[in-house]
Order: sequence, then C-alpha cells, then structure tokens
Amino acid sequence: MVNVVAIQMTSTPHVDQNLRFVESQLKSLPDPAKVTSLVVLPECFARFGSRDGEQLAIAESKGAGYMQDELSRMAKQYRCYLVAGTIPLKTDDENKFTASSLLYSPEGELMAEYQKIHLFDVAVNDNTGSYLESKYTRHGGKVVVVDTPIGRIGMAVCYDVRFSGLFTAMGDIDILVLPAAFTQRTGEAHWEVLLRSRAIEKQCFVVGAGQTGIHANNRETYGHSMIISPWGEIMAENATDTGIVCAEIDINDRKKLKTNMPVSQHNRFRSQLV
Repeated sequence: MVNVVAIQMTSTPHVDQNLRFVESQLKSLPDPAKVTSLVVLPECFARFGSRDGEQLAIAESKGAGYMQDELSRMAKQYRCYLVAGTIPLKTDDENKFTASSLLYSPEGELMAEYQKIHLFDVAVNDNTGSYLESKYTRHGGKVVVVDTPIGRIGMAVCYDVRFSGLFTAMGDIDILVLPAAFTQRTGEAHWEVLLRSRAIEKQCFVVGAGQTGIHANNRETYGHSMIISPWGEIMAENATDTGIVCAEIDINDRKKLKTNMPVSQHNRFRSQLV
C-alpha cells in the first residue's frame, strides 16, 4: 500500500510562508515505518499571486538554492516521496525560466525533473482575462517517467492534462502526478473530467494537487484536489479548503484491471515513443 497525498494551497507571493505551510502539512503524514507516502504539491506552490515575471527573481539553478534545499530536507525529514509542484529554474536566457516539477526521494535525493511542456497562453472569461505563460516560461520537451519502489510515476503539470498524446507517450505508468493551478472558470468546466479521463485511459492512479481560492493578485483558482482510481472513481477530494487530501492505494488493483481489460494491448494507435 502507498499513502498518496495532494496538498491544496492558496499560495502567496512569500516563499517562506508557503514552505512553512507545506511543512505544517507534512507533519501529519502517517508513520513512514508503517506506510510510504507520496506527496504532491500544487503548481507554483512556492510563489503565487504576483506578476509572472517576478518568478524570475526567485529562479534557482538546478540542484542549488534555498527552495531546493528546503524541499530536499523536508522529503528526507518526513521520509516521503515529494513532488515539489513547480518552481522556477534558470535557463540560459536571463528572461525565461522553466516551470520545473521536481521529484525527491525519502532520502532527500533529486530523482527527476519535469519541465512543463504545454504553456497556458489563453483568454479566459474571468477577472484576469488573458494568460501568456510563454512570456517568461520556456517550455520543456521531454516526457518524464520515473521508476520507483512504490511504482512507475508519470509527471505532468496543469495545462498538460488537456493533451492526451503526452500521456500516450509515457507508456505504462502506475501513478500520474499533476500539480496544477487551474483557473476557477476552466476548473469548474473541465478539471474533474480531464483527470478522470487520464485515469481511465491510462488505467492508473491520478493525484491532482491544486491551488485554491483568491490570491494576492486577485487571480482565482479552482482547488478540488483529488485522487482518482484506475477505474476513474474519485477516491478522495478537497473542494476549496487548504490542506491535505489523501488515500491509500494498492498498485495491484490496477494490475488486476489491466489483466481483465488490456486496453494498452488493444490500442492500434500507440505512439512511436512508447
């Protein structure tokens, strides 16, 4: 069994405040000697509610910096696998960063980095109106799947969830982790159906961790962090409160489902990347 956890946040523009909130939630994890936890943080968990360009001010070099040091420490201290939402990491362009989702082991080691591929350049009928993520963010280009002792983990972020080709390219995965900051408008229309669709098509567990509420810049996010079974059932959900949503999962459940309904074997349109 694995204890999977999504931490829902209303992140602020203050890095330390957000990190301390994360740690306050990690303190409630079950005894790691009894069950292993996989914890997923939201997109932009460390700083949110300010101008996108201000993320450049806190961008770190990969493998070095305060945010990464704290994330490594917390993963090690609380003996959990930690998917650190996204943080901005530096690129060779001083005007752009990557929206990087980092996976840490219970030993505090950086196991993987996924750079968000699909950037949110859209118009939405809300109090923000227009989003242009690509102005300061460099998109990634690598599909990331990580083999771990608790299962094969696929990594994606927020807007990625709309692009099924990415998940086809992942091949077989046990757990999909999806940090997000869905807007209120797009979230109420599409968040649940997209997460459940990914779970059903991949026959995997999905952990979606979101931002919630109204932030310092008046941006409104949808929340509704949830954990979904390979059958597409919502196992646990946190509507709009900050805090933890969790469920115990058994990877053998998806193995049984795949044996009874071998969807991936029947797929005649599999990506050449698989």
